Amino acid sequence: MSLLGGLFKGVPSVSAQQAVQLVDAGAVMVDVRSTAEWNAGHGPFAQHMALPQLAQRQRRIPETKQVVVVCRSGSRSKGATRQLIAAGFDAVNVSGGMNAWQRAGGRLVDRSGKPGRVV
Repeated sequence: MSLLGGLFKGVPSVSAQQAVQLVDAGAVMVDVRSTAEWNAGHGPFAQHMALPQLAQRQRRIPETKQVVVVCRSGSRSKGATRQLIAAGFDAVNVSGGMNAWQRAGGRLVDRSGKPGRVV
């Protein structure tokens, strides 16, 4: 594959509905949003790894699990998904991000465990 082909290669993505199903079946959700966004609302079992810290924290992700990567809209998580795939993880991006996750029935909790919101 050419260098340009590698740069423009699509990132594997799933719909929010598929992401909810994958997480319910045991996939690991990695949320790459900022701390403020995470504190306002995130998936109940998600791991927070803000994008700037992903490289240092990715060792905490179980290598045997599929990884569902999410941000607010799906843009930042595309780059994070690409990074995790390069590191050997079976990772997919959530199209539409947490906004779509919430519309698809995915639960959100805030940092205290109460119902959360997407900011």
